Parts: sequence; C-alpha cells; structure tokens
Amino acid sequence: MDDSTRRDQRPAVRLVALRDTALDVTEVLDALDDDASGGLTLFVGRVRDHDGGKGVDGLDYSAHPSALEKLQEVCDRVAADHEVTGVAAVHRVGTLEIGDIAVVVATTAAHRGEAFVASRALIDTLKSEVPIWKHQRFGDGTQEWVGAP
Repeated sequence: MDDSTRRDQRPAVRLVALRDTALDVTEVLDALDDDASGGLTLFVGRVRDHDGGKGVDGLDYSAHPSALEKLQEVCDRVAADHEVTGVAAVHRVGTLEIGDIAVVVATTAAHRGEAFVASRALIDTLKSEVPIWKHQRFGDGTQEWVGAP
C-alpha cells in the first residue's frame, strides 16, 4: 500500500462551531483523529480572574450573525496556507464564569512544527478577524467591552 492510500481522505477543516454550552476538548481531539498526523497542537483559552490589573468576576461573549461564516473562512485559510491534515475551532458564546473554556483550536500535521505554526495562526487570526466580542464584569462593579466596534 503506497503512502497516498494510507492517508486520511477527509477534508482538512473538520470542526467549526459557535456554542452556547460548555466546550469539550475531547470533541476537538476526536474530530482531528487520523493516522496521517504525527503532530497535534491544541490551544484552550479559558476565562481568567483578572485583566489589566483588575479582578474579573465573569464575562459574556456575543457574536455577530456573520461570526460562524467568518470563523469558517479563517479555518479554510489556515488549511490552505499551511501543510495541515486537520483544523478545528470552537468558540463559546453567552455567559461564562472564571475557569470556563472560551475557545478551543487545534491543528494536525505530519510533523509538529507545522502544527504549532498553523495553530498559532489560527488563534491569532480568529481573535483579530472573527466578530466575537467580550463583555467583562469586574469585581469593582465596572465593566468593559473588548473587541467591540
């Protein structure tokens, strides 16, 4: 059996979603499971208890109606620009508490180096281009929108 018949024939972009329920890292790992990938790089973004020197009590994520389409475009671009075998990105919307998972992105590639580069590009591009906005609630009673136009 030659190398081309052993490779997974699924498309590179395997999972793209916005969810108003808790995110599951295992779902992302399962979506990217294949025999062709020697490297899988996973990034999990969680809600932290501070920002800019202030204590954070919680936050809400809001998404523009075009956010899922834009997230798909970002995933497609990362797949096209990098030698990856798999791409997945899931972002949470709604109310989140400290410690909740806000975003999970992952890429797979034949080798670890390309998986690392692609995952970095995926999370950085998602953060800069996908219209998802964070509304933070601080312990001192103040609040702040992050990323909103």
